Amino acid sequence: MTSTPKLAKRIVRDARRRGLTIAIAESLTGGKVASALIGVPRASTVVRLGVVAYATEMKRRVLNVDGELLDKQGSVHPKVAKQMARGVRKLAAIGRDSATIGVGTTGVAGPDVQDGHEVGTVFISVAFKGEATITRDYRFEGNRRSIRDAATHAALELIDEALSEYKD
Repeated sequence: MTSTPKLAKRIVRDARRRGLTIAIAESLTGGKVASALIGVPRASTVVRLGVVAYATEMKRRVLNVDGELLDKQGSVHPKVAKQMARGVRKLAAIGRDSATIGVGTTGVAGPDVQDGHEVGTVFISVAFKGEATITRDYRFEGNRRSIRDAATHAALELIDEALSEYKD
């Protein structure tokens, strides 16, 4: 398995080389995905925005996640991750140019069950221009810290995969 710092470095290098930009909306990861990317030199040419939308209402207000979805399903749901990714991509627009890639992370780091989901349940989504998305669900074990670390690494792996599949 590639280490988190090496993965972040590869993402920044590849996105920079291709002129792509990334915006990240995080809930359970609390800024760790953005931090991993920003820790790489020259990341400022790639990372446009990092948002921690921890409160459900912030997902609705800041990221434009559907209120009815949040009311019915709660904030831990694959469609929420997808809408977070789409929302942050658009939020990071400069003029009419949205970020190329948006990332959304949501889940349950613990210690309690949330929205009917067990601790370790995580949903991560990557959205591209043109509204195509990749959304994955994960089940991680361990304490709060290890779940957040695993979710951060999984998000970087999904971004890396998305970059390899994205045709610009």
